[in-house]
Amino acid sequence: MVAKSGQIGAQPMAKRENHYEAAFEAWLRFRKIPYLAVDETRRSLAEGRSLKNLDFVVSPTVGSRSWLVDVKGRRFPTGRSYWKNWVTAEELQSLASWEALFGDRFSGLLVFAYNVVGDLAPLPPDDLFSFRGGLYGFVGIRLDHYASWAKPLSPRWGTVSVPTDKFLSLAQGVDVVLGDIPRANQGAA
Repeated sequence: MVAKSGQIGAQPMAKRENHYEAAFEAWLRFRKIPYLAVDETRRSLAEGRSLKNLDFVVSPTVGSRSWLVDVKGRRFPTGRSYWKNWVTAEELQSLASWEALFGDRFSGLLVFAYNVVGDLAPLPPDDLFSFRGGLYGFVGIRLDHYASWAKPLSPRWGTVSVPTDKFLSLAQGVDVVLGDIPRANQGAA
């Protein structure tokens, strides 16, 4: 069964033009996971330089690890490729800087919000989320894991990616990464 966003309360969410981020925020609200949406209209200044803002600070349970989340939207599949996971080197550096600024209880997390556009999906059907007519699978990988395996993809654009086999061994559904989150009120297809 696919969770549907239409069952979320009527409270407004942050204005988000990016449908991948909006879908992830709707998923957080649907799953009743505490989070803080970050205003991305202006870059932050820290450590004497401009940092790309993260998208969310997510704290699933009291006393547990909190996550500094940067959402990366990708289609699944993209042509013949299924696991596009590129990011910019600047995004990795900024997320690492946020991690250092927030301290030990916070870890960077890249969330790949895959918009399912084919017959295959990045997660089992029960873990997919329906939002505004689209279907999404949220896959997370810790910043330290991603950074340790990232290889240059395009020097011109400053992008890196993790080889698909390694990405598949390290990435997990976001609900698994965040920990034991109740699946009650998951919704119906």
